[in-house]
Amino acid sequence: MNTIGFIGCGKMAQAMIAGIIQSSFVPHDSILVSAKTDSTCKLVHNAYKVPYTLENRKVAQFADILILAVKPHLYASVLDEIKLDRKKDAIVVTIAAGIDLEFMYTYLGEEAKIIRSMPNTPSLVGEGMTVFCHSKQVTKEEMKFIKSLFSSFGSVQVMEEKLMDYIPAISGSSPAYVYMLIEAMGDGGVRSGIPRDTAYKLAAQAVLGAAKMVLETGKHPGRLKDEVCTPGGATIEAVAALEEHKFRGTILSAMEACNQKNREMKAK
Repeated sequence: MNTIGFIGCGKMAQAMIAGIIQSSFVPHDSILVSAKTDSTCKLVHNAYKVPYTLENRKVAQFADILILAVKPHLYASVLDEIKLDRKKDAIVVTIAAGIDLEFMYTYLGEEAKIIRSMPNTPSLVGEGMTVFCHSKQVTKEEMKFIKSLFSSFGSVQVMEEKLMDYIPAISGSSPAYVYMLIEAMGDGGVRSGIPRDTAYKLAAQAVLGAAKMVLETGKHPGRLKDEVCTPGGATIEAVAALEEHKFRGTILSAMEACNQKNREMKAK
């Protein structure tokens, strides 16, 4: 299992490729990518020095680990195109919302080795979060390799498939919510007279530090929040204002909207 193929070279695929290359998980020539246009292929080649082709079938013939990095509505046509060309023991990895194991079996058969995953774009800087489940045909040794692959660009969590439809809201899509928070905090800094670049740096570092506190201390987020809030201080005033404007409720509503869209995509 030493060759990796990407069918599709969008933002998520590029983030994964960058993480794999930066971690030296496999050599550049052990990766082959394809895309619809020559310009996209050349962009990825110039950025990451990996070979490319415009033919999806060549990627399927090449790859021990075949990653389908296309939009959900394109999965059916891509699977029809490459199902006879993939290696017999290839592990096929999906990264699109709503594409479940049952859907994949329809095209590849129930004997196929499938990984259903949901990575996120911080993989680009080695801080991704990839959640995945797998078909029963994937062996323990292959699972170990897949975990190592995903670990090359961040953290990994194995999950029951029945929960996979809810992963985009909390992990796959959630960096977008955080970027909006950082942007808003940056605007607040600028409003106070702090230069914009400095304001974004301060906000981003605060988010990074807070996240590390949760991960590394093991303390409940509410307890960590309480430790910042001194009695009668400025922080508790800020927290009160967030509560008045339904900060937590807004996040929950955003996540449910994401979940609903994923359910709609799966229904199609």
